Formats: sequence, structure tokens, C-alpha cells
Amino acid sequence: MTTMPPATVAAIEAALRAELAPLELTVRDDSAAHAGHAGAGDGSHFSLQITSERFAGLGRVARHRLVYHALRHLLPQGGGPGIHALVIDARAPGEA
Repeated sequence: MTTMPPATVAAIEAALRAELAPLELTVRDDSAAHAGHAGAGDGSHFSLQITSERFAGLGRVARHRLVYHALRHLLPQGGGPGIHALVIDARAPGEA
């Protein structure tokens, strides 16, 4: 089993900036609010708001797929640690 890098705000921001060139990006670590629940030990909980030109003309599912692809090295595969939960608000420029 390969060792995954820790899921941190900085790691998430770096991955999203590298792949999606966001115009706006906010990543929040919500892990403390989920301490003690069944999946909390498997990874961290994050929320993100991202605005990128890459999302123009795409639906919600396609936008989320781009985000997940950018974060693939931080997602658990085979039960390893990583991002346990991710709330995504992905918008194209000009969307409210």
C-alpha cells in the first residue's frame, strides 16, 4: 500500500492551483467539527469554494470531477488516510 501525503489546506490549495488555475480559492479545514464521528479517523473534512475558467460551460458533476482529479493524490484509495469528506462550491467566473 502506498503512503499518501497528509491532506492539509496547503496541499489542497497547491493541487487546485496547479491544475485548475483558480481566480478565487478558499479552503477550510472542518475536521474539528467532525471529531468523534465514525469516519473522522480515516481522514480530514474540508470545504472549498473555487472559481475557475475551467468550469465554464460545465455542469456540477463535471466540475466536481475536475476537482477530485486535481486532488487524486490526497484521496483515500483502498482505505488509506486522506480527505474523508469534501464540500465543493465550484463556479465559473461571473456566477453568483
